[in-house]
Amino acid sequence: MRRATLLLVGAAACASAARAQSPSATSAPPITAADVHFFTGMIAHHSQAVLMAGWAVSHGAGPGVAGLCARIEVGQRDEIVTMQNWLRDHGQSVPVPDTTRGAMNMPMDHMTMMPGMLTAAQLRQLDAARGTAFDSLFLTYMISHHQGALVMVNDLLGSEGAAQDGLEYKIATDISADQTVEIDRMRRMLAAMSPGGSSQ
Repeated sequence: MRRATLLLVGAAACASAARAQSPSATSAPPITAADVHFFTGMIAHHSQAVLMAGWAVSHGAGPGVAGLCARIEVGQRDEIVTMQNWLRDHGQSVPVPDTTRGAMNMPMDHMTMMPGMLTAAQLRQLDAARGTAFDSLFLTYMISHHQGALVMVNDLLGSEGAAQDGLEYKIATDISADQTVEIDRMRRMLAAMSPGGSSQ
């Protein structure tokens, strides 16, 4: 009797393991329109940030802003590639970001469809600035740009059934965490530039 009981327990365990390893049990959760919209929009959003950050050297940014720009440029370029790969792996159209001056001439509907995106006129204003004027305007605009990214993350996480993919959730929450920290840093840098502000 004991031997029969052990055999039944063993068979049940094997069946449970087989179910855990079956394709239906291990298949990725379905993606939603909100998932695709988030990555497609964030690629364009990141590409504008890379464009802005890429002007630091040519526009005479100070050491603090230049260092921040370098980190934004490298980090967001890497995230763009990851998001493109995610879309490709899920059979979706993959946008090709424009991180050059050509992005300044994007149609207004594309420029303003994501929160925090600068208009073409604002980009031209930033492009015309030099030295401390560039630093101040860059920080002001990039704070708003980052805040827009946080809105996009919150919209994604608030969408029913969205962000169930582990990689997507990690990217979204990483963007939220990183850009929240950068917003705080940029606010302090901007405050230090104002009359009577202390240097950072």
